[in-house]
Amino acid sequence: MKKVLRFIFVYLPLSFFLLSLSLIVILKWVPVYVTPLMIVRSFQFIDKEDFKTVKRWRSLDKISDNMAMAVMASEDTRFLEHKGFDWTEIDNALEASKRGKRLRGASTISQQTAKNVFLFPSRSWIRKGFEAYFTLGIELIWGKKRIMEVYLNVAEMGPGIYGAEAAARELFGKSAAKLTSRESALIAGALPNPLKRRADRPSAYHNSRAGAIQRMMGMIARPEWLNDNKPKKVKLKK
Repeated sequence: MKKVLRFIFVYLPLSFFLLSLSLIVILKWVPVYVTPLMIVRSFQFIDKEDFKTVKRWRSLDKISDNMAMAVMASEDTRFLEHKGFDWTEIDNALEASKRGKRLRGASTISQQTAKNVFLFPSRSWIRKGFEAYFTLGIELIWGKKRIMEVYLNVAEMGPGIYGAEAAARELFGKSAAKLTSRESALIAGALPNPLKRRADRPSAYHNSRAGAIQRMMGMIARPEWLNDNKPKKVKLKK
């Protein structure tokens, strides 16, 4: 019994820690070509003949700065300030829930990246615990620039479409390096539900959301590690 308990409470956690730490360190430098979500989606749509997975890795310097600014404006305006968890947003979400409103998501880009890269999708508290663990790991080891680079390459941006390069080519017929602020805002606006919203065929609500994202892009802090640190003018679509 002592050996069993030692294995469960000592060796197993230690092995997990060492393996997960090694994986985090490796992926700081190695591109992420496959994620658990991609595998899940492949099985979900296995009966659809026209379904395909489109994935093209691009380094951050080959992705338009507009795309990074758009996802921060849409998903995580305090991305540069927090250490993985936006406690202000979490408090706001809990307060809204207490008032009887629908519980809204408060996941940061760091949390979403950790979930996408290391975990299969689920809604259990156990999965949330692992998500928090990996979020702390990538914040400590990767840093903000690498987190953004990985996020912009693995985020689901349409049915079978993963990453900014694939989204740019499939939806707008161009490379991610040439995405405009409007196109980036439309892609970011689809992220809450990329299986139903299409950036190239936006609804009235999607267009309105993209406009709000563009306005926010001009208000949030610009990372010093983007390709061109000079502020860019945002031209809103009428």
